[in-house]
Amino acid sequence: MNRINKIKTIMVIVAAMLACNSTVAQDFTNPDTLKYYDGLKFRLINYAFEKTLRSRFPAYLEDSIRPTLSERAKCTSGKAIRFATNSRAVGVRFNLLTNMHMMHMADTGIKGSALYILDDDGTWQFVNCNRPVRIDSDVRPREDSIQKKIFVDKLDGKMHEYMLYLPLYDGVRWLEIGVDSTATITQPMVNSPKQGKKLIFYGTSILQGGCASHPGMVGTSILQRDLDMECVNLGFSGEGKMDNCVARAMATIPDVAAYIIDPIPNCTKDMCDTLTYDFIKILRTARPDVPIFMVEGQQYSYEKYSSFYSKYLPQKNYEFHKNYLKLKAEDPKNLYYIDRKNLYGPNNDGTVDGIHLTDLGFWYYAAKLKPYLEAALAGKKVPFQKEVDKPYPEIK
Repeated sequence: MNRINKIKTIMVIVAAMLACNSTVAQDFTNPDTLKYYDGLKFRLINYAFEKTLRSRFPAYLEDSIRPTLSERAKCTSGKAIRFATNSRAVGVRFNLLTNMHMMHMADTGIKGSALYILDDDGTWQFVNCNRPVRIDSDVRPREDSIQKKIFVDKLDGKMHEYMLYLPLYDGVRWLEIGVDSTATITQPMVNSPKQGKKLIFYGTSILQGGCASHPGMVGTSILQRDLDMECVNLGFSGEGKMDNCVARAMATIPDVAAYIIDPIPNCTKDMCDTLTYDFIKILRTARPDVPIFMVEGQQYSYEKYSSFYSKYLPQKNYEFHKNYLKLKAEDPKNLYYIDRKNLYGPNNDGTVDGIHLTDLGFWYYAAKLKPYLEAALAGKKVPFQKEVDKPYPEIK
């Protein structure tokens, strides 16, 4: 055999060996090579009623609410899955409900998922988010809107704790967590967020997560990590209108540490006047020992410069606050008010469009609420109440 033929023979043998090895070694660049597990078999956090991806409302409420409110409730905003694994790669695949798109919010926030890892110092650290694949179609829901992502690979093979946040403005039909084929995946071994009482947040598109860059940056999830307790997101885009049936449902949630009510952006001045009292009264009557925080409507970035909004937005807050004082006079216990000062930052850089928040805005929002909630949770005097317990001047 001449030298050239020997070289060709060696190359064929090497290629065969590499091909053989490739069937054994797992390809961590391809999510289809992972082994997948039903996400709902692990700990679902930040939900209020049922351990499900179907809706943020209980099934019995579906016939009592507007179809548009029901649709918003199908978004998985705030929900997350906790698990532990020693996998060298961690991925996800899930089927989106609508695969919708908006012009002013990143798809990674609308319909992406975000993975966090518990660091050695006990803090949750962001790892990665998936970049959703958009399927252009007028047909909804899209049965084939399946998203796949390997968040991280080449890990050390040790057990780590993970938290996977679900989409903010879309729902999912099913979700599976992917690990390498030889890995172990278990329930979380670290109690974080701590099991027990939950914070229940109710509000509008802003609370739901518009317009966070990824699901881990909505205000409720920031607070969940900072306070190490579950925070339920009941924000409904365009539909946070203080429906009594929603208040009654919220009053049935077990193990509530506090209610945070933030509906003003979706309410007119008249709605703030006529709906506030009954909505809060339902919660107070059913759960008199649970603190309630009423959050003032934020100042839009253009409010100061608009002849209309410079009066109208403060008028809405006036009516909301007037009802707070009425409720407070009836029973001063466990009712608190959070004003709008620095609610999304001091210089109007916290929004995308003057209303909906960026990640910076959500960071400011969480920072604003945190000291109020910490005080209530610790059984201490809630701060900053002296001024808000006085009547506001009426704006005409």
